[in-house]
Amino acid sequence: MYEGAVQDLIDELGRLPGIGPKSAQRIAFHLLQADAADVQRLSTVLVQVKERVTFCEICGNVAQDSTCRMCADPRRDDAAICVVEEPKDVVAIERTREFRGRYHVLGGAINPMEGVGPDELRIRELMRRLASGVVTEVIIATNPNLEGEATAAYLSRALKDMGLRISRLASGLPVGGDLDYADEVTLGRAFEGRTVLSGS
Repeated sequence: MYEGAVQDLIDELGRLPGIGPKSAQRIAFHLLQADAADVQRLSTVLVQVKERVTFCEICGNVAQDSTCRMCADPRRDDAAICVVEEPKDVVAIERTREFRGRYHVLGGAINPMEGVGPDELRIRELMRRLASGVVTEVIIATNPNLEGEATAAYLSRALKDMGLRISRLASGLPVGGDLDYADEVTLGRAFEGRTVLSGS
């Protein structure tokens, strides 16, 4: 245990995902030894992110305006929507250069243990987007873990009577892994070999 502000900094850093107590301590001491200008720049960027960045009103991706650059791009294919859990998954799929359609970010995955059910996700917004009749294919690209599989199963049941082609990313992604940790080749192969869940 450290005194005052140092311990407060370690505690706050430890609340970040993927940062354990030792990592929080290392980062805190790195910041203590860094130049004041570097720490000020980090502080400014953190404040700017909270002030300027929002979520796209169409797909739920991160955006600096009311819509993200993917939704604003007229060259993208309106007939296909790729459903992902988080904005970081959009970036992972974009790196493959295999998909030129639209995205829909759910904002998480079904996880009853954490109190996250379908109503806590952006599934209603997805259904509204699909009601227009423009979309012909929905690609479910949730993470290949227990929560992602539960979310994919729920979505495939909810969408099965809509006359859409519903597919899921193919194997090649490790079970229990996250999309943003997959390399471009593995993710690209999974995208090319996705399996059809329902529809033509």
